[in-house]
Amino acid sequence: MKFGVIVFPGSNCDRDVAMVTQGLLGQPTRMVWHQDRDIDDLDVMVVPGGFSYGDYLRCGAIARFSPAIQATLDHAQKGKWVLGICNGFQVLTEVGLLPGALVRNRDLHFVCDRVSVRVERSVQPWTQAYQTQQVITLPIAHGEGCYYADEATISQLEDHQQVLFRYCNSAGELTPEANPNGSLNHIAGICNRQGNVLGMMPHPERAADAMLGSTDGMHLFQGLLSTMLMSV
Repeated sequence: MKFGVIVFPGSNCDRDVAMVTQGLLGQPTRMVWHQDRDIDDLDVMVVPGGFSYGDYLRCGAIARFSPAIQATLDHAQKGKWVLGICNGFQVLTEVGLLPGALVRNRDLHFVCDRVSVRVERSVQPWTQAYQTQQVITLPIAHGEGCYYADEATISQLEDHQQVLFRYCNSAGELTPEANPNGSLNHIAGICNRQGNVLGMMPHPERAADAMLGSTDGMHLFQGLLSTMLMSV
């Protein structure tokens, strides 16, 4: 299976993702420059964290017009897999692959920390390697990670079980103190209705190697790989 990782001017987590997919999982991985359009050879597109185009206008607002993201739209519409992490999540909402928006954190501060995240349900492929309601620990690093959507959109996300990750405390409880950025409904990650596009603010790629102190994020990549191998 072949992964593609988009590289924007300002990306800073692209190599981290490649270290997981190619270095740890042993899968072919191609770095996709933001001006590239040809991604037909790829099975999974990853939009990584960082500051695409400097985020000077608004996080992800410029990246949405890049040739690589336009190609990713077609990739998703074909039912192929798309994963957006942190800035990548912001880009996916800007381009309309996922609903809602990521706005300034509740306290208007950049937050860099390790937080507890509750897996809402075990679903193929993203969370199938976790248990439903399992509490994991993942790093976060963002200034605009507060998930916001209007009431109708939030209701639809909940009704269709599209919320896959929520911020919580170590016991899995949804307390205000455990919500690092004020996200509505403690939302940390959502998928689209079809389930082939996932966006999440926490960084699973930064918790995929025991040398980094945690492998909680590795299960997401392993679940994705397992699904792809079964489909061959």
